[in-house]
Amino acid sequence: MPKINVYLPDELAEAVRVAGIPVSAVCQRALEQAVRRVTAIRETALGELDDADLAARLPHFTPRARAAVLMAVERSRADGSAAVGSAHLLAGMLAEGTNLALHVLRTEEIEPERLARDLAGRPAAEPGADPDDALHFSGPAANALELAVTEATAFGHNYVGCEHLLLGLIAEPDGGGGQLLRSLGAELRLTRRAVAAALAGYVHLRAQTAAQAGSAGTAPSPENAAAAPSTASTAGASPEIAALLTAAVRRELQPIVTRLERLEERVGGTGGD
Repeated sequence: MPKINVYLPDELAEAVRVAGIPVSAVCQRALEQAVRRVTAIRETALGELDDADLAARLPHFTPRARAAVLMAVERSRADGSAAVGSAHLLAGMLAEGTNLALHVLRTEEIEPERLARDLAGRPAAEPGADPDDALHFSGPAANALELAVTEATAFGHNYVGCEHLLLGLIAEPDGGGGQLLRSLGAELRLTRRAVAAALAGYVHLRAQTAAQAGSAGTAPSPENAAAAPSTASTAGASPEIAALLTAAVRRELQPIVTRLERLEERVGGTGGD
């Protein structure tokens, strides 16, 4: 049987040894689940989109992530595009309007409104679009969806939310959606940190909205908890909670920003005439 080496931080490796956890069995189960999810999304992303059960073919996607994908398909059809591109996926995520990814973008000082305006002026055609009668995802859009599942798996999440879709779009190199995000300053590692901080902020969110939600803790993902305070607001949460999340994310990112500023100062200081 082929072997796969798994490298752990020293502290975690020691804790695993002391606890007597069967690493091989745990890794095998996790890899089996990951392979199933990636295979399922790959089949969906590469298949025809004319059937009415697309939402059912995305079982691990949260309701908001599924809504964003369906909006992307609708926008593609409205544009008369040969395929659903990554720009359509980004537009669908923005149009859904109540997801965690929008909080993350704002903490990175990328306004969704500006993104929407910039998207309106970009061509939607992308590599992998096959102009036949059946609608498909473009190559970059299919890759972005697969990367979203991979990002969710790396976080240890059993769901795929819009925050993972955002990461998938940024990570995908060829699509117009990712190119636009990166041109406005979205960087993959920094955005991962922002997503982690925003998810941590939902610990406070769920405590504050438990009375309003009535059954806090039953939602399949932290993304869904954002609907409890106010589904009418731009990002699915009250201004107070949005401010809480923004503060938590920026607090997490500040050490990285400070290091980058110091590096820029050093580069600027050594580049004199």
